[in-house]
Amino acid sequence: MTALHLLPASAEAPWEDIPADRLLSGTPRTRTVTLYESAYDSGAQKLYAGEWEATAGKWRIAYTEWEYVQVISGTCILQGDDGTRIEAGPGQKFVIEPGFTGTWEVLEHMRKSWVIRE
Repeated sequence: MTALHLLPASAEAPWEDIPADRLLSGTPRTRTVTLYESAYDSGAQKLYAGEWEATAGKWRIAYTEWEYVQVISGTCILQGDDGTRIEAGPGQKFVIEPGFTGTWEVLEHMRKSWVIRE
């Protein structure tokens, strides 16, 4: 088993609508490309990496996983139910921890690269 992986430069994925029960505004669509998936050291957790893209709109989110995000293009606002708020654009990075609940708003068509640990 190798411990070094070169990921593809890009890949295609279908666009999906935000489920109606989570949608707050707009008609956002998303697509997710998983470029890497592996068993985590403990064997009980998984590690994923990839890219995500979304059109403008706002919806509810609830995280059970840990996610590292780097915005490639566009802008977004994450607003926590606890009042925390992050506005991020190209080149900015942030982490979302398990237990975060709130909203994700895409202000202008955005792309991000991500790493998720479940």
